[in-house]
Amino acid sequence: MAQIRTVPSDQLIAYLLASQPPEHEELCKLRSLTQGLPRSIMQIAPEQGHFLAFLIKLIDARRVLELGTFTGYSAMAMALALPDDGRLITCDVNDETVSIGAAFWQRAGIAHKIKVRMGPALATLDRLEREDTPSFDLVFIDADKPAYDSYYEAALRLVRRGGMIVLDNMFQRGEVSDPCQSDARTEVVRALNRKIAGDERVDRVMLPVADGMTLARRRT
Repeated sequence: MAQIRTVPSDQLIAYLLASQPPEHEELCKLRSLTQGLPRSIMQIAPEQGHFLAFLIKLIDARRVLELGTFTGYSAMAMALALPDDGRLITCDVNDETVSIGAAFWQRAGIAHKIKVRMGPALATLDRLEREDTPSFDLVFIDADKPAYDSYYEAALRLVRRGGMIVLDNMFQRGEVSDPCQSDARTEVVRALNRKIAGDERVDRVMLPVADGMTLARRRT
């Protein structure tokens, strides 16, 4: 049987989004606002927001850690999926962009679920490891790529057994598969892809969603 691979055109992506559950009104507004900002490419795609929300409900997550907030779209998508007593810690270094999402979180009624930790993510992760904090059900990594391997290792220490680690941008716009591409970001992600593929500490799968998403489930 022939393998069928469909390259998503703009028309197909529009169809995909129209076939998803409705996007929360405030989430849609935040996404639209962010699209007009510099570095708007850092925002996840709406289908990724749906996917993360589905994962949270699938594993009945109540404690979520996010590395890389930007304007807070992904944090909001996940917090909306959490139960009312669920909590999400999101980490970033730019309080100007993070503050953009605060009003949207408030109007959506989920601000009480989100705690922002400002500062370098590795320092925040180190503090979380030293705190008497219950382990996380899901960790979403979407931050600076040079530290991705360190983020992955810290996430493995912080996520519970059976919990999920999700890494974004694992395709690097397709450059990981191009042997002519040897810039630092691509090399780091390429090496991490190889590492996770052989990592027996986790069950893992790489999915062609947006710029590539890897799911790693910490084995029990």
